[in-house]
Amino acid sequence: MAYISTEWKGTEYFPIHDFHHVEYFVGNAKQAVHYYRSAFGFEPHAYCGPETGVRDKVSYVLKKNKQYFVFTTPLSSDHPASDWLKKHGDGIYDIAFSVDCDQTAYESCVSRGAIGVDKSTFTSDENGEYGISSIQTYGDTIHSFIEDANYNGLWAPGFKALNLPDIFCPDTALITIDHIVGNVVEGKMDDWREFYEKVFGFTTFVRFDETDISTQYSALKSIVVRSKNWKVKMPINEPASGIKKSQIEEYLDFNEGPGVQHVAILSDDIIKSITALRANGVDFLDVPETYYDNLENRVGKIDEDMATLKKLKILVDRDEEGYLLQLFTKPLEDRPTLFIEIIQRKGSRGFGQGNFQALFESIEREQELRGNL
Repeated sequence: MAYISTEWKGTEYFPIHDFHHVEYFVGNAKQAVHYYRSAFGFEPHAYCGPETGVRDKVSYVLKKNKQYFVFTTPLSSDHPASDWLKKHGDGIYDIAFSVDCDQTAYESCVSRGAIGVDKSTFTSDENGEYGISSIQTYGDTIHSFIEDANYNGLWAPGFKALNLPDIFCPDTALITIDHIVGNVVEGKMDDWREFYEKVFGFTTFVRFDETDISTQYSALKSIVVRSKNWKVKMPINEPASGIKKSQIEEYLDFNEGPGVQHVAILSDDIIKSITALRANGVDFLDVPETYYDNLENRVGKIDEDMATLKKLKILVDRDEEGYLLQLFTKPLEDRPTLFIEIIQRKGSRGFGQGNFQALFESIEREQELRGNL
């Protein structure tokens, strides 16, 4: 059964201020950048590559309001991203956090059992000081710690301004990263819950089991851990036994292991966001017309026009703190792995439990078309 608690039970070993950025490994960063600009409205920000003295990769930084996405492509088979891409395809490699001191964060986590990936590297240039370190998390994903409060440059040492041709894109009203979801193998969800509680000092906020999220064919389990300031929320899913293959099992098969399932982006006007995104060609999961039958009776009075929500196929859910609106894209690549969620919160700090059934059924229809149900 569902467990939801807003009480803080964690230990803040070191402050984590927010998500700093997510870094994708992609086969062709130049093309990925064009897609995220034209479809989601991100703007060019910074770049490193051969033109800045970096010989083994290119990295493009895109910005949209308070969020940064980095797209990295290896330039040789020797770069670690080449093996990563061969195994997983395009996806998110790094979920980076903003901290006061990256060395303190790194050493604190390693002292409680985290596996280090890169020890603290502290660099400086005419723009100030910049620190970065990283540890391993589920699958081949990492968490980087970024210390850049005293860095006044565009992004980081070695980066220059990214200048690209203008693209007309209506404002998508996407503000910041709300949460990032990971999929892990069956039986490992609680191991990773313990990891985040022990290593980061996070607290468990939400737990759902197969009685909360299921259809006649498949099911999943999910927990959500969070930071003390609520800025970092990390749901973790695992498959549950069912008659047929669940969406989590399909993800694990095509990703060849655990990884980031989706990024939820917070909107301050979801009607504006979905209208623009649909016009830009973003493909969303289908929502059946019957979902909107008696919707107002289920969720109560809301600010938005019900007919508009039905037209745009936006989902609504309410809890004791308020309500939220959300919609999920279809997978962004040919592998049915990574997707994006658009969410607007009107008081609710939940994750749309009341929408799980409709979403699960919609995902299963897509799985059936792919022959993976």
